[in-house]
Amino acid sequence: MLLLLVVLAGACTQSRSQPQSQQQAHVFVIVMENHSAEQAMSGQFISSLASTYGVAENYHAVAHPSVPNYLALTSGSTWGVDDDSYHVLPRRDIGTQLTAAGISWRAYMDGMTDAGCIDSPTPYDPGHNPFAFYGGACPSNVVPIDKLAGDLAGDTPRFVWITPDRCHDTHDCEVAVGDEWLRQQVAEITASTAWKSDGVLFVTWDEDDNTGGDNQVLTLVVTPGLKSHKSTHDYTHYSLLATIEDLLGVKRLGEAAQASPMSDLLPSTLSM
Repeated sequence: MLLLLVVLAGACTQSRSQPQSQQQAHVFVIVMENHSAEQAMSGQFISSLASTYGVAENYHAVAHPSVPNYLALTSGSTWGVDDDSYHVLPRRDIGTQLTAAGISWRAYMDGMTDAGCIDSPTPYDPGHNPFAFYGGACPSNVVPIDKLAGDLAGDTPRFVWITPDRCHDTHDCEVAVGDEWLRQQVAEITASTAWKSDGVLFVTWDEDDNTGGDNQVLTLVVTPGLKSHKSTHDYTHYSLLATIEDLLGVKRLGEAAQASPMSDLLPSTLSM
């Protein structure tokens, strides 16, 4: 009897010491275009997100024009690019990184057709699809945006990147147009099980309107576990990449290694 009690006590102790399994985070990213934080906040829905969820109030893009910012967001480097031309770059980006780690991901491109990720016509813009640069071609993870609804309803990738077309991202159209597009897209994401179960949606702008400001842009952090929260910490696109990589459990790339993660805008349920 004594031996049985000792065995049972040991089993109970072992059971108590085992950590509870944590929900794997799903990370969503939407990148809008070419507006300062003040300009972006003129959108009614965008403003409502800012009043309801997290806002990085001191967040800056890292360059002008658009392309180097997209590269910074996905690889931790601008690669010396200072224009919006297409450049073939080494495969050292978050997509390649996640594939190697066996972590599911997809990039959903608004306006991309059967012509592919480089040759699809406007309003699609290959310059707003950074995954087309690494290795000189898109991996199979880059798909048209019409694949998103099915993935949200089923097996949602751990990392979801969404690029609107040149109108929906407000590059060529008014803020009100992008605001309405965001209203519909964000509603789809926040209705999904993946977002409700320790998910996080980041909405950022690639750069400001380049009219002499300091390149401060709006960045929203939409999570089910933390609401109406603002941060004045100094963050950049490298901070966002660092945050994403920490959430997904992979090594930080490039300048993200030295960047501060945006942990003050995340709920405690999301482990980093």
